[in-house]
Amino acid sequence: MPAPARLVMGPVLFHWQPDYLRDFYARIADEADIDVVHVGEVVCAKRMPFFDREWPGVIERLQRAGKQVVYSSLALVMGDREVGMIRDLVELPDILIEANDLSTIGVLGGRPHMVGPYVNIYNEGTLRYMIERGATRIALPWELPEPSIASLCAAGRDAEMEMQVFGRVPLAISARCYSARANGLHKDGCRYVCGNMPDGMDVDTLDGAPFLAVNGLQTLSGSYLELSAEMADLREMGVSLFRLSPHRCDMVAIVTLYRRLLTGGISPDEARAEILAVAGDINLANGFLHAIPGADLYRIPGQFQSE
Repeated sequence: MPAPARLVMGPVLFHWQPDYLRDFYARIADEADIDVVHVGEVVCAKRMPFFDREWPGVIERLQRAGKQVVYSSLALVMGDREVGMIRDLVELPDILIEANDLSTIGVLGGRPHMVGPYVNIYNEGTLRYMIERGATRIALPWELPEPSIASLCAAGRDAEMEMQVFGRVPLAISARCYSARANGLHKDGCRYVCGNMPDGMDVDTLDGAPFLAVNGLQTLSGSYLELSAEMADLREMGVSLFRLSPHRCDMVAIVTLYRRLLTGGISPDEARAEILAVAGDINLANGFLHAIPGADLYRIPGQFQSE
């Protein structure tokens, strides 16, 4: 029997203004039928002072609402300052830490934690090593095809397995800030221009075709991952947690749709149609899971077709 399915709100990857971010988490706490909520800054350490004082109140409100809170660490640790932040982070009581960088796993020193999708777990040996080091939950990388997911789930029965099923997919992260450079600025004087693009800055090819999105140091997919049609198979493989990556659309409505899908109240084709209605003018993709180019949308026979 597959483990009971749970919905996860991943960390906010974008530089949202403090008032908007506070209201977002308040709605998630009070209105969203979701089991796990991630907090913390993953992309850029320079953004952290904008909201650091707010996290204790946000965490308390989420926990009062019955959500499990996971604190996500930086995906790129570049110096002593960031290492110091991680050391402070791992001292937080009663909070599961998502390690998105190997240095964070080292600082955790065997304490129970989860491994985030930024850590490359592509084979059973790496998976077992992470579990032996204290990982109790593994968020698998986005680019894995179904056979690899099935093999890792079979090898990782001592840990919970998680996959993202909605939202832009992080593809790369760099010490350079693409958002600053695109606006003629240096990283040290970036003026936090990434905040002007709350779902990322769309990047087109020279021919004008949609391609990628830029979020500060991070390169994201231009399309949104959407795996409503594949979630039943993922559950059978052993995935029990399904991550929704936050965007500026109505995420409470998105949560409701995926909850209805998990409980059988809506079919995958109906869910996808309603997700498009909520999220607006976006392109969907599921290619990685089907071992085709990640930006492609595999057409499952007999199910909803979107353009």
